[in-house]
Parts: sequence; structure tokens; C-alpha cells
Amino acid sequence: MPVRIPDDSDFSSFKDQCLSPDGWSSRYHKGGVTVWCREQDSSSVQKIKMRIVCKDVTAETLYDVLHDTSYRKCPTPLKNRDFVTMRSWLPLGSDYMIINYSVKHPQHPPKKDYVRAVSLLTGYLIQSNSAASATLYYLTQVDPRGSLPKWVVNRVSQFVAPKAMRKIYKASLKYPEWKRKHDPTLKPWMYPEQNTLPSVSPADLTLQRADSLENIDESGVSEEKAQHSDDEET
Repeated sequence: MPVRIPDDSDFSSFKDQCLSPDGWSSRYHKGGVTVWCREQDSSSVQKIKMRIVCKDVTAETLYDVLHDTSYRKCPTPLKNRDFVTMRSWLPLGSDYMIINYSVKHPQHPPKKDYVRAVSLLTGYLIQSNSAASATLYYLTQVDPRGSLPKWVVNRVSQFVAPKAMRKIYKASLKYPEWKRKHDPTLKPWMYPEQNTLPSVSPADLTLQRADSLENIDESGVSEEKAQHSDDEET
């Protein structure tokens, strides 16, 4: 299926999902983080939504942190997974949105030693509360593929994700001082003329769905090893 560049309706739909309580069940509320799940059938991975209020952090700072890979590395939840996604973003008044979904690229097929995970929809909504406070929403539905049972993925995700939200908050508190010392005017996500990455034609991309992944050899990939290394992170 050809890739369609997200338009205003896609961002509006994403924002509605973040803000609407309809169809969502609360699963976790602790330490300033709330987690909701939207039930799927037993063979599907759940859609998960999180919210955290970030005091002493502006909406623009959160937006910069989520874009700035030089500052905040973005490892996959499991060490033996990789993704190929198309990311789109939209600053809209005091709101900022970032969304992505998995695509196929002819130059980046699945690798032998990695399981190609699939993002059905993942994104962030940032809303400004005041001059020094913002609310961050994170919504995701990701199929990690491989040999992990769906119920394990659904169960673990509800408790791993809040930890990631708190890490983003802590990283955002330190970002303004770090950025002042590291290319303070370099923000290609705001100024496209600063981008140095090679261009990709949407015509070269096709939509990636979990049931259409190429068959690859996963025999050399250890789920237990990957899970153990995650458990050791602080």
C-alpha cells in the first residue's frame, strides 16, 4: 500500500485520541503518570496512552527534546528490535504533535540479527499549561513481532512505559542548559533549511503492516537476553 503523508485530519484524529476518555480504561496512576489502555482482541497488541504533567518545563522544550537525537538517544524497548518509520510533526499554536508509523524502504530491509518491529501508530501531543508547565501525552500501538506472546507485550508495556515518560521529563529539565552549550541555534525540526539528511521520496515507501513482513531468520535472536538487559536498566 502506498504511503500517504499525514495531513491536518490525521493530526486532528491523533489529538482526539489523546484527549478523549471514550473507550479507554485506566491501568496505572502513580508518580504523576497516568496510563490508559484501549482493549483489542486477544491476538492484537493494545493501544496504550500515557499522560504526565511536566512542571518547570515549557511545551517548546519538550518538543525540542523529543526531536533532538543528539541529546536524547532513542533505543527500542527491546534490544534486538529495529524500526523503519516515517515521522511527521506539526506545531499548532500552543500544541505540538509528533506522529509516526512503520514503512518499508527498499534500502533498509529487515536484518538477520534483528526482529523488525511495527509501529501501527505512535506519537506525542504536547500542550502548554503555562509559561513554565506543559502536559505530555504519549500514544502508541506497536507490535514487537518475534516470539513474544501478545499478552506478555500488553502486560509489560503498561509498566515499562511510565518509566520512559519520567525519563523524558527529567531529560527536559536539563535540556535548556545543555542546548546553550551545544549548537543552540541548530533545530532542523523547526528550520528545514538546516537539515543535512538525504531526501527520501514518498514514492519509494510503502506502508508496513505486521502481517506483511518479510520472513527472516530469528533463530539467532534471544528474547531472554534482550529482556534481561532491559531489566537491568535504571
